[in-house]
Amino acid sequence: MHNFNSGGVPIAYETAGDGPPILLLHGFASTGRVNWWDTGWVRTLTEAGRRVITFDHRGHGESGKLYDAAFYTPEDMAGDALRLLDHLGIEQADIMGYSMGARVAAVFAMAHPGRVRRAVFAGLAARMITGVGGSAAIAAALEAPSRDDVTDPTAKAFRIFAELTRSDLRALAACIRASREKITAESLSAIRVPVLVVAGDRDEVAGDVETLVAAIPGARGVILPNRNHMNAVGDRGFKEAVLDFLA
Repeated sequence: MHNFNSGGVPIAYETAGDGPPILLLHGFASTGRVNWWDTGWVRTLTEAGRRVITFDHRGHGESGKLYDAAFYTPEDMAGDALRLLDHLGIEQADIMGYSMGARVAAVFAMAHPGRVRRAVFAGLAARMITGVGGSAAIAAALEAPSRDDVTDPTAKAFRIFAELTRSDLRALAACIRASREKITAESLSAIRVPVLVVAGDRDEVAGDVETLVAAIPGARGVILPNRNHMNAVGDRGFKEAVLDFLA
């Protein structure tokens, strides 16, 4: 992996392929490689003639670890994405985020519309507006001495996933306390780039697709049948919908 300095935070990134660039933003407790390489996304996009950029969010993977929630706002994380494009000399790119990455992508699209060609918000739909909840329980689960000490089933699932990705649990606890900020429908209505919203019909974390589509002028939505928050990310229908949208 490569690294660059993003306002004092080392950020690890990878690139693949040639062609129009697309920047991919992974979900909470994941990494660029787990979210996008291991699910076949990078191969799919490079075979479609795209230059793909993935990176590990601050607090995740090979990037710098911070232990104060104040450093994990969606604006901070969108700033890392912006500085990565600057570092690579990319003036404009498509951007796709999954779950937490979708929220960061939305903040990026609102703050830097001239840098975005098209945007895909996946794994987070209505709850981008209404809120996901559970942050305190997840943070407590990440900070517990052992996964066996965690009784909340959802929080325990995050703890197990974080351990599987060999994450820094204390950094993730700080991140989850700040990164789930709601975005108002009024703010989202200012987005003017083309947007695709994607989520599984069984994804309780994401919420319904229609609510987010209605908030963003001209947005399109795709609902993945029989998919939940964990298995939607590598779905073939998801990939086909994104390729059609980007074209």
